[in-house]
Amino acid sequence: MGAAFKKFCVKFCCCCCTFDDDDDEEKRPLLGNETLEYFDREAKKRRDQETNLWSEPGDPSHSERDDDRALYNLLQSRAKTRMGSQGYRRLSVDIEAMREVRREVRDKWKMILENLGFMAEADSLLNVSASTSYDRIRNAAAARTMLQTLHSETSIFNSKEPPPERYLFTLDRLIYLDAADDFLAKARRFYPPRDDDDDDEDQERAINLPYLLSLMKQNISGGEEDDDDDEGEISGQD
Repeated sequence: MGAAFKKFCVKFCCCCCTFDDDDDEEKRPLLGNETLEYFDREAKKRRDQETNLWSEPGDPSHSERDDDRALYNLLQSRAKTRMGSQGYRRLSVDIEAMREVRREVRDKWKMILENLGFMAEADSLLNVSASTSYDRIRNAAAARTMLQTLHSETSIFNSKEPPPERYLFTLDRLIYLDAADDFLAKARRFYPPRDDDDDDEDQERAINLPYLLSLMKQNISGGEEDDDDDEGEISGQD
């Protein structure tokens, strides 16, 4: 719309014809596609962290630790398997089992934090994202020593595997708040070390990572065979 025509509309016509360009501007998105894609990626990363609770959050490949690598490989295998197939369902069961173990550990930490009075701050103290840098840890040595103490002198972790690195950040925050010793005392009280019988029971319930890794290919191939069997049954019924 030319400038002269706009002046003519303003002077002699109704006002409605002068708002075309304004309406177009109002319909334009405030954020560009690249910005929207960035926020979408960040939201997916947050959901990924909250769902999988990676033991080594700073490792984007999820390959540095055996437990992270096992979970990541299961997720990748499921993504390549037809949804709804028996192989897909088997992989989903294994994935959910690993996630449940991680949620149980996080719930233990959250319970102790809330017991210490951090009712509103517990989630923030436990929050660790892929962008969380080790450079921001103020008391790395003390936090790591306390993490090892929790691992060896309490049952706050569900296995004898190395403790998840993500909790280093939580312990560093507690050291800064002068609440780390209180947390350790509560952990010793609420989750004392297990005896040998309890360890045997835990080993029976524990996730066998090598076994899961060896079964992934079988799950996929089994799912494909099941799909073929299902198709054969359907064709037989026809």
